[in-house]
Amino acid sequence: MSPLRTPADATAASSARAASSTAAASSTAASSASDRLAEPGAAARWAVLGAGSIARKFVSQLPSSGGVLAAVGSTDAGRAAELAAFAVDQGAAPAGEAPHADGAAGAPTALVRTGTYAEVLADPTIDAVYVATVHTAHARLVLDAVAAGKAVLCEKPLTPNAGTTMAVADEARQAGATLVEAVMYRFHPQTRALLELVRDGAIGELVHVDAAFSFAASDREGRLFDVDTAGGGILDVGGYPVSLARAVVGAARGRAFAEPLAVTAKGTLGPTGVDEWTLAQLDFGDGVTAAVRCGVRVDDANIATITGSLGSIVLTDPWFGDDAQLTVRTVDGETRTLSFPGAQPYGLEAAATIAALRDGTGEAAEISLDDSVGTARVLDQWRAAIGLRYPFEREDVDIPTVTGRPLAVSPDAPMVYGEIAGVGKKVSRLVMGVDNQQDLAHASSIFDHFVSQGGNTFDTGWLYGDGEMEARLGRWIANRGIRDDVVVITKGAHTPYCDPESLTRQLLESLDRQGTDHADIYMMHRDNTDVPVGEFVDVLDEHRRAGRIRVYGGSNWTPARVDEANEWARAHGRAELSVLSNHFGLAEAYDVPWAGCEHVTDPESKQWLEQRQIPLLPWSSQARGFFTGRARPDDLTDAELVRCYYSDDNFERLRRAEQLGAEHGVAATAIALAYVLHQPFPTFPLFGPRTISEARSSMRGLSVSLSDEQVAWLDLR
Repeated sequence: MSPLRTPADATAASSARAASSTAAASSTAASSASDRLAEPGAAARWAVLGAGSIARKFVSQLPSSGGVLAAVGSTDAGRAAELAAFAVDQGAAPAGEAPHADGAAGAPTALVRTGTYAEVLADPTIDAVYVATVHTAHARLVLDAVAAGKAVLCEKPLTPNAGTTMAVADEARQAGATLVEAVMYRFHPQTRALLELVRDGAIGELVHVDAAFSFAASDREGRLFDVDTAGGGILDVGGYPVSLARAVVGAARGRAFAEPLAVTAKGTLGPTGVDEWTLAQLDFGDGVTAAVRCGVRVDDANIATITGSLGSIVLTDPWFGDDAQLTVRTVDGETRTLSFPGAQPYGLEAAATIAALRDGTGEAAEISLDDSVGTARVLDQWRAAIGLRYPFEREDVDIPTVTGRPLAVSPDAPMVYGEIAGVGKKVSRLVMGVDNQQDLAHASSIFDHFVSQGGNTFDTGWLYGDGEMEARLGRWIANRGIRDDVVVITKGAHTPYCDPESLTRQLLESLDRQGTDHADIYMMHRDNTDVPVGEFVDVLDEHRRAGRIRVYGGSNWTPARVDEANEWARAHGRAELSVLSNHFGLAEAYDVPWAGCEHVTDPESKQWLEQRQIPLLPWSSQARGFFTGRARPDDLTDAELVRCYYSDDNFERLRRAEQLGAEHGVAATAIALAYVLHQPFPTFPLFGPRTISEARSSMRGLSVSLSDEQVAWLDLR
């Protein structure tokens, strides 16, 4: 029996209902906590998971938030009891509560409960949880807390990498939970003042950000030097200067944060394998740069300097804010120093979390989940630049689902399906392209989400990432044990290796990389008209008869060449080319992005497709971002977009897609996708989302129903 279950399967339906019930329970519990906290004088009841030094810092400042510590969860009962006693000494425990009968041995007559993580999360009186464990335990504990209906404040980094952070953020949002990353300096009034100064142009146009957070550990022991717990400076303290740079550049541009266009770095990996000292350069474009440094074996001047065209701002204590002050120096000769005595950033982040719970936003204004994912992405790039990948992230390991539960299709999955003769399985009408997944962790999160939404078809190629992309797909499929449930499209014979001999070699290499014995659909990635078409048909059919290919076709083949191939096939007893993958979409293409590409967006090709009824697997069905808002008649910055799509007719198609999208309550991109799906010939559009939110946005097009008249109207007919 297949490991992957669909809603039609009783087991899967039960599992999916359980997951749905968990989300509903989480939402109900969160609502109940919000209602309780709305009562006059109500204090938020907190639990801390993890009993290390950072947890003590949080507990010591918790009273300033108006909250109280009600419980400590830990794998070490003794350390939990010590933190509970510390909370009592700090005045952070709720007054008047009786001692917990099941307190750990040696615990004082405490007003704070102690127990395992699961026991603490099961306590219905807990409103919010602070996760303060090692980095690698964050994701699972956050999602366990979300499932228990708690608001969550999780120590940075939210998870060790961007792929897992993205998945955790999506799970929290879908559950309607409150989740905040505990980057405490972002809540300090000094940081707020800095961003306001930059936003208001106090130092003119922003030019450069320089920030460091580094210290010298006394020895190479403990979590900081353990690769298995994601040790090293980048994840422990490097996120501070990176997030500051992103926030400062964002403020200068009137946004919450900005993404660097490029990240370069140098650094030193120590004998235990973690980064001990490293520096990175961030290029934000328009002449704006940042230099960020961090380390766990080097003392540095932990100062942040922001430089602009009129002067500079210097923060001598940017992270902890114990002696917080910033100095502004400008060309007018004036020097201003702003001080922020007495601020308690750990208490402020706790208060912000409860505020997000109370007002229902689920996220803190100081640092959104999108901001957290963006910083995680930069930290991934920083680590990649110095060659640091943790053992649990390697391309050959089994990365589990972020929830730890078996992969299942959601009962409300939006996917629809079609048939392609010869494949022997249903084929999802949306096909996941795999050529832009930067690592296995990220790919696992995106692919898991796609499957949970009913997707089962993946497009890859021998050329993509020099083979890394299809190997990554194969590893994920093996990890999930779902080869029989998915449809894998494999492409080869790309210019300049477009000949029968190269086709055979690349097919065998692709199957080996993917760890499989067959391609459900195999397509030649390009055509070579110097080769008689019958030679291609003969070798493709030979592999089909050997069981290495189920169905074959052409990618970037002209309609005339497909007809010629199929005439040969019929005349010589071969299987015909039964799929085509060319560029097709709502925007008519006037050129193609790469040499050797073919489109079928012109009226004659559309008529041919309708007559032949050959399944089309179109690439760039959303016109490479034309329908996302990137395209404007006065914006000529993207030369490729201008060359391929800019015309009065296409801008009218965009206007109509936006109008229809407003009527349906979806983005223009969803209308563009719906247009492709509502053709008088079978279509299975390829899409390549880089984030789960992009995937969700695109899949909204599956729920849009268009009439024949609306399809014609969109296409100016």
